Amino acid sequence: MAVRISFVGAGPGATDLITVRGARLLKHADVVVFAGSLVDRKLVQLYAPRADVYDSAAMTLSEVITVMVDAVAAGQNVVRLHTGDPSIYGAIQEQMEALDRLEIEYQVVPGVTSAFAAAAALKQELTLPEVSQTVIFTRVEGRTPVPEREQLHAIAKLGATMVIYLSVGMVEKVVDQLLQGAYTTTTPAAVVCRASWDDEQIIHCTLSELVERVQQSGIDRQALIIVGDVLAARREGLKAKSLLYDREFSHGFREGHVA
Repeated sequence: MAVRISFVGAGPGATDLITVRGARLLKHADVVVFAGSLVDRKLVQLYAPRADVYDSAAMTLSEVITVMVDAVAAGQNVVRLHTGDPSIYGAIQEQMEALDRLEIEYQVVPGVTSAFAAAAALKQELTLPEVSQTVIFTRVEGRTPVPEREQLHAIAKLGATMVIYLSVGMVEKVVDQLLQGAYTTTTPAAVVCRASWDDEQIIHCTLSELVERVQQSGIDRQALIIVGDVLAARREGLKAKSLLYDREFSHGFREGHVA
């Protein structure tokens, strides 16, 4: 039996940052259930102009599943459109488990998560040799609990590049917990709000300035906080270069040459 349900990552916001596969599936969809609070409706209108569209922002899990199951029973193709990449804070696990229980096949199509759109907006590599080789995607605890071992103050001890989702509305708590780890008041930070959207906002600052700058901007949602020394590498002239293109470095495709 053909797969009728596709969970698709819509990308971070811009209509042309959805994958080719995701756009193709939308084009052939009969039914689209999309996260209307986060996904731009223009994207749905552009790629699925003839589909029946449901905004999941006001729907319960059972209502979403009912729409998908009824569509499959009618022989229709369904796209469940999530913001960014569905595997990052995508709330797809419970939907897939419900479909598993009903023995309904589905597929998952990745998308561009907002962390990468934010890095692109900042024109910043998140991993730099001898600066940081680790990127942590996390969030501060709010209404959704976080395991004790993953509390922000605990993982902040690593001092890695940190990309903090769903937390800008609790920025004071974020800063307080980061300062309990390896970061200091002078650690560089950035906030990218609505990365890749037309109204994208960017803040560059240090941890000591972060709370005030966020409050002044009025940003309280749809934003990422990025923290780490990589953000200052270009400004401070750190020699953070990959060996891959070093003329003296040999690898499987090129012989290095020492001057």
